[in-house]
Amino acid sequence: MDYQLMIQIIVIAMSVIVMIGLLVFLIPSTFFTVRQQKVAIIERFGKFRRISQAGLRMKVPFIENIAVFLSLKIQQLDVNIETKTKDNVFVMLNVSVQFRVLERFANDAHYMLDNPKDQIRAYVFDVVRAEVPNMELDNVFQNKDSIADAVKKELSEPMKEFGYLIVKSLVTDIDPDQKVKDSMNEINAAQRSRFAAEQRAEADQITTIKNAEANAKSTELHGQGLAEKRKAIAMGIKDSLQYIKTAAPDLTSKELMNTIMMSQYIETLREIGKASNTMMVPSTPDTFSHFEDQIRNAIVSARQMERV
Repeated sequence: MDYQLMIQIIVIAMSVIVMIGLLVFLIPSTFFTVRQQKVAIIERFGKFRRISQAGLRMKVPFIENIAVFLSLKIQQLDVNIETKTKDNVFVMLNVSVQFRVLERFANDAHYMLDNPKDQIRAYVFDVVRAEVPNMELDNVFQNKDSIADAVKKELSEPMKEFGYLIVKSLVTDIDPDQKVKDSMNEINAAQRSRFAAEQRAEADQITTIKNAEANAKSTELHGQGLAEKRKAIAMGIKDSLQYIKTAAPDLTSKELMNTIMMSQYIETLREIGKASNTMMVPSTPDTFSHFEDQIRNAIVSARQMERV
């Protein structure tokens, strides 16, 4: 009896060990985890069965297997393309294409394309080499957004059939031949120098005009002041003549003039005497007759010049 009980215990123990072994073996083969932003492609006997999303998932052990984990994150492919513009300039363009796997069509992304980046690169080459040769170099720089849009448009439908979404396309760099860049820099420098020269010339012209206007105004004001001064002197002489003529009605015009000149002469000597410097002036008795002769000669000469 004890012997049979021992055999039963051994059998039960072995069964438990086998079951534990099976569980240890089956649990990893049955349960699996899919990380965030990934999907798992499940196959049954080598044929696509389903797409498993993120989380704890199950599969039939020995029958189903995980073919691949695919990332749903946005990926970027940089493509360098050398092409020629309409004005025969060779230029290197860098086009960046951002894409990701469409979760619903992850099986197409896995089974239909062996190398999606090569496929995208081929489309980018085709589009860029069709667009850029129709543009001149300056237009390539100005229309880089339209080139990027054309790349995205041409890629979107074909790549969607393969389970990929084209998120964005960017022309990140346009690099002409070095000789062309040097020429462009020289042209820009010449244009900037010409613009600076034009600005300096315009400033000089404005300064010259302003100075001329100021000089003209100054001359005008000086002339007006001189005219007013002479007018005041003439009015003073006139008043003096009237006063002397009233006081001494017997004096002739010549005597009146000599009297005025004597008065002016004495006034001038008084003003000169106030200065610290020494000045020699004629002061002989016949000074006024000389002055009168000089004035008369000057008037006669002026009239003769007017007749000629």
